[in-house]
Amino acid sequence: MLKNIKNLIKQKESENLEFKSSLSESKETIQTISAFANKKGGKIIIGVSPSGEILGLQIGKKTIEDLANKIKDNTDPKQFPEVGIEKINSKNIIVIKVEEGESKPVFASGGAYKRVGKTTQRISSEEIRKMARETEKVYWDEQVYKGAKLTDIDWKFVEEIFIPLYEETSGKKIAGGSRQVLVSLRCIQDKKITNAGILLFGKDPQKFFTNAYIALARYKGEDVDAKRLDYKEFTGNLFRQIDGCNNYIIEHIAVMSRLQPGEVRREDIPEYGKFSIRELITNAICHRDYSDQGSKIIIKMFDNKIEFYNRGGLPEGITPENIVKEQYSRNPTVAKVLSKVEYIEELGEGWDKIIKEHKLHPLRPKMPEIKADQHSVLVALFSTKGKFEEERIEIELNERQRKGLEYLKKHKKITNKIYRNMFPGMSDRTVLNDLTDLVNKNILKKAGKTKGVYYMLSNSEIIPK
Repeated sequence: MLKNIKNLIKQKESENLEFKSSLSESKETIQTISAFANKKGGKIIIGVSPSGEILGLQIGKKTIEDLANKIKDNTDPKQFPEVGIEKINSKNIIVIKVEEGESKPVFASGGAYKRVGKTTQRISSEEIRKMARETEKVYWDEQVYKGAKLTDIDWKFVEEIFIPLYEETSGKKIAGGSRQVLVSLRCIQDKKITNAGILLFGKDPQKFFTNAYIALARYKGEDVDAKRLDYKEFTGNLFRQIDGCNNYIIEHIAVMSRLQPGEVRREDIPEYGKFSIRELITNAICHRDYSDQGSKIIIKMFDNKIEFYNRGGLPEGITPENIVKEQYSRNPTVAKVLSKVEYIEELGEGWDKIIKEHKLHPLRPKMPEIKADQHSVLVALFSTKGKFEEERIEIELNERQRKGLEYLKKHKKITNKIYRNMFPGMSDRTVLNDLTDLVNKNILKKAGKTKGVYYMLSNSEIIPK
């Protein structure tokens, strides 16, 4: 134990470690106990400076008992952390080991606290309500919306679109009426609509949740300072939002057609993986924190990437590094209903398939980038459009054209005569066809007049294979 404490003191203060110089800081100590209990627990070492210098304490017969009572009397629910004395370099210190609270939030001195890095910060009233809901294990989407009526359900959508899709996906005929289906899906409870029921099947979900929609902006350029080409809002129920947003993005991404050696038909290669686009839209829908109506899902399309911004940070235990392996549903009812009609992958397989799609994409795109904090998540998909010309050169050019481009790379320009002399026996017509083909593919540009005609690379960044 002593060795472990010495190692701890060598570390810096962190999300689960705090140093206190003396017992006179009891109020701050108890606030930190609240913060640790509201997170994953932690240790407080008293008698050590913030820089890690061992100061020591004067400890009497009732010091530990008084401290334990002060902690108990000033926390709600009452906390009983493990409190012990250690001696290092002949100096006494107190070590308080705080476990994660079973019932959250844990209050101290009239407020509730959280740990942010190495600081203890007061929790807002909205965060307190959210923490209480999560502790009760009653998810937001399972809760009944008191002001909604069964007539707010779009029963035509349920009967004519959802149920046929459900039956087609499952391969089974559904017994019972549409109301029974929504009861079985936990979208109706005790003749009342849940939040999930409104989002998935409501006639007008935005009447109840103003910002429960997707906003999409498309830019000509690589950042928001560029000209905005378009702005769209995808509203209605979650199915319509997903379909509308996905269709729009697919319509506005570039697709390259290339001819495979020995094949007659061309292969279409999109600049982004289509599965990745749809899955990230649906992930944003499923994992959004709808209890926070301060923002909407935001998608930004740039020339070089697509950004998916979602209100509601990654849940505890989920990080950008382990998101592929771990799984969590902030709105399990929404996720379950969407998975039943294959709008989202079950068993957390979505990210596995996104990574697989990137690895198998012919143009080898950069892997998605995830940035997250406690309030939001930003996922970026990266375009392969910059590789389109390079790929066309590699696949579609004949050997003469490749060598001609190598010459251009060194000498900047080429004439018909130079090109013909590179390949003895080649006819004037073949020379003209080769060079005209490169112009038509926007690889070369023609300059000069009559006998002074020559060709240059139309894009200096094109490097032939």
